[in-house]
Amino acid sequence: MDEVFKALADASRRRLLDRLNSRNGQTLRELCDGLDMARQSVSKHLAVLETAGLVTSVRQGREKLHYLDAAPINAIADRWISCYDRERAGALADLKTALEQEPMETSAFVYTTYIRTTPERLWQALTDPAFTRRYWGVALESDWRAGSAMTWRQEGVTIADPGQVVLESEPGRRLSYTWHTFTPEFAQAVGLSEEVLAKLAAEGRSKVTFDLEPHGDTVKLTVVHDGFDPGSTVREMVGQGWPELLSSLKTLLETGAPLAAEAAQAGA
Repeated sequence: MDEVFKALADASRRRLLDRLNSRNGQTLRELCDGLDMARQSVSKHLAVLETAGLVTSVRQGREKLHYLDAAPINAIADRWISCYDRERAGALADLKTALEQEPMETSAFVYTTYIRTTPERLWQALTDPAFTRRYWGVALESDWRAGSAMTWRQEGVTIADPGQVVLESEPGRRLSYTWHTFTPEFAQAVGLSEEVLAKLAAEGRSKVTFDLEPHGDTVKLTVVHDGFDPGSTVREMVGQGWPELLSSLKTLLETGAPLAAEAAQAGA
């Protein structure tokens, strides 16, 4: 938490967070545009923000994209605003609100966690149907080659669609696939209303990417779920589900048991 306060204490770093809040997933060059700062200075500020967990970087080809991660801000709000008078904590609350506002051009969900495991074991946890069922409640079936189809089995419902495909597959390093189709059978199984189903079905298909990077005796797992329509209902739902789901994955790999039998359903 000290690193978060230190990172937020600098006005230049707050400006960088504001820029990512307005448009997430920017390169270093894009972040430098319009700033009265040398490229090296921006790079150093980003390193501080990344160390504090406020920014996550993901390689895409030769470039590195930077994403805002408001989870540390949420932790500060939960820890401090709930304990002290809210009026006196107004400035911090305003900062939390600003960082959580829906970005204007993109609303990618980004989450980074460190899991005490190996890349091989984590890859198995992401691709083995028996494994995903334990912490997710979903069996993901595919041969996990780029371009291959995926089948989702959840709550007794089988979801198969030509649009459900593996986009990228580098075992132990990177996995990307399109999100599942929202069918009437799925909606009934998880208790979604007809109104919500109509909204979900009307949206374009999103995608999720998992980046695995060895980090000492842990693996740094970065999840980027993006491709949402403006004001996306899918974005709102997966934003609530992913944190608990990934916590359950981490707990399962580190202790042998998921958080609970009723682990969150990020696919809802």
